[in-house]
This record gives sequence, C-alpha cells and structure tokens, in this order.
Amino acid sequence: MRAATSTRRAPAPSGAPTPRWRVWLLAARPATLPAAAAPVLVGGAAGARDADFRPGVFAATLVAALLIQIGTNLANDVADYERGADGASRLGPPRVTQAGLASPAQVRLAALATLAAAAALGLYLATVGGWPILLIGALALVSAVTYTGGPWPFGYHGLGDLFVFVFFGVVAVTGTYYLQTDRVSGLAFAASVPVAMTVTAILVANNLRDIPTDRAAGKRTLAVIMGAPLTRAWYAVLTLGAFAAVGAAVALGPLPRWCLVALATAPLAVALVRAVASGAEGQALNEVLKRTARLHLALGVALAVGLLL
Repeated sequence: MRAATSTRRAPAPSGAPTPRWRVWLLAARPATLPAAAAPVLVGGAAGARDADFRPGVFAATLVAALLIQIGTNLANDVADYERGADGASRLGPPRVTQAGLASPAQVRLAALATLAAAAALGLYLATVGGWPILLIGALALVSAVTYTGGPWPFGYHGLGDLFVFVFFGVVAVTGTYYLQTDRVSGLAFAASVPVAMTVTAILVANNLRDIPTDRAAGKRTLAVIMGAPLTRAWYAVLTLGAFAAVGAAVALGPLPRWCLVALATAPLAVALVRAVASGAEGQALNEVLKRTARLHLALGVALAVGLLL
C-alpha cells in the first residue's frame, strides 16, 4: 500500500507545469468513453424502432453513462495506485495519481463528484423508468467504486470481464431500450450481446498488457489467472464472436437484416485479432486497446444504423 505525499505536476514538454484542465482530461481517459457511448446508441436506436423516441431521456441516459465511465476511471486511478498496481513499471497510458499530477484525495473527490452527478441524472431517469432503473443505477454506482476499491475489489478477483459484459453491455443496452419503451424485448437483448462482447474485449486487451505488473501487485484479473496464451484466445473469441452473434441474431429473427451492415466493420476485428495472436505485448498493446475501442464504437454505430433502417 502506498500513499502520495505531494501533488507535484509533471512538466509539460516546454518545461511548464501541466495545465489543470489537461490533468483532468487525462484522468477522465477519453479514449475509454466509446465503451459507455456505444451501448446507449444501440439501445436508443432499438427503442426508437419499437416506440416513439424520447430525445430528452436519451440525452440524459447518454450523459449519465459517460459520467459513470469517467467516475469509474477516476476511482480506478486512485485505487490502483494505492494498492500498488500502478507503479513506475506501468506500461499503459499515464495515470494522474501515479504520475503525481494530482493527489489521491483530489482524485477521490473528483470521482465522488462525477458519480454524484451521474446519480442526480439517474434520479431523473428513475422517474421515467421506475424502480428497475433506480436499482440498475444504484448497482452501477456501487460497482464503479468497488471495481478496484473497497475491502474486496472484484476487479482484483477475476470478475472484471463479467462485470463489464453485464453492465457495459447487456444492462446498458437493455436499460436504454427500457427507458425508451417501458419494456424489454428479444430485440434489445440480441442487440446487446455483440456490444457486450466488444466492450469486454477492450478490457481484455488492457489486462493482457498488464499481466506482468498486475501479477506482481497481486491483482488477479482473469488475464492473470488464465495466462497470456489463453487471454489472447479469449480476446479473439470476444472480438470475432461479436460478428457471429450479429449473424445468428439476424438469421434467427430478433435482429432485422439491415443489422448485417455491422459486418462491414469485421475487417477491423480481423486485423486486431491478428495483431494480438502474433504476440503483441507491452506498449504495442496500447495501440490495440485504442483500436479495439474504435471497433466497439464503429460496431455500435453500425448496429444503430441497421436498427433504424
């Protein structure tokens, strides 16, 4: 366990202190935001297909999802630092607590403020969707904090993949659909599966890169438990399986045939699977991580278009 004792700012390339707005932009990790946006786009499109579109509810859902993602990122930033998972040997993009750009107390306060803003929007959404949305929102907020924090952080016990698949995939899509239609359908669930698979692939790429440092810090992600070879195979199953899920759902009927437009993004997935299977590691997986997030967003947009046609 470590604690930061200063709030020093890392020097910018010019030698000047890093501007505060840039520190908090870095802490928010904007490259991860497609993970929150894509499910809402798909769920909103599915809802618009089956009912009158509620633009205000959709906007509130999207902003709440983005705030939960940012709040989760901030909570993970400080928790991973304090548990020793983020150290000088970190291979991923800089974390503001580990880099000394902000103190643990500052990052923790920012996380709580961001999640409080998400909760405020969640209360409004609960007036639209009732107790199911209130329950989903409460679980999402608790999970954001306990993913890497608390007495038993489930992200440290091999449950991160399941959490992301369920909350950032299935629940995010079907919950958005429910807010638009006041019900859940086979269409919404079928649309959620490929989204859940690609968003989980983002986490798998991240955890594959961090196997050596996570293992040393005692962070038992599923990647650490399985080891690199099986994690690479798991990444391929998720990334390519998302397209198999689209094809199966169209063939069996829950998804309209226009959703096959999502297959146009399959070449991006194939290139990523080849890169991971070829042994990409360390810093090279940072690029894989970014491209997986782009694939996730591209697939989500394509599915949304197919649902609206």
